[in-house]
Amino acid sequence: MRRRMGRPGLLGAMARTAVVAGTATAVSGRMQRGQAERSAQAQAAADAEQQALVNQAAAQAAAQQQAWQAQQAQQQPPQAAAAPAAAVDRVGQLTALAELKAQGLLTDEEFAAEKARVLNG
Repeated sequence: MRRRMGRPGLLGAMARTAVVAGTATAVSGRMQRGQAERSAQAQAAADAEQQALVNQAAAQAAAQQQAWQAQQAQQQPPQAAAAPAAAVDRVGQLTALAELKAQGLLTDEEFAAEKARVLNG
């Protein structure tokens, strides 16, 4: 039988198409797995960083609250001559409360209760 030269026959074209399609599928699958792994690693790193920030904010809030409570414990009852200083101190306390609320460390209810306590003396 004489062998034909030139383009492959139908069977050869089908085989070549199958090889190309199989290779493309394998490459595509590997790329998707790689992207999924990188995405999972990035998400884990972001989660760890966020948790560290939350822990740091909680530690700062605890330190601020302890300092504020120590300041409250050391305060003496305001006297008639100390009225302007007491007003400034109240402003400072309200400012500290507003910062804690802005950081999300105080709820609206806690903020309102502490604000009422500061304003009522």
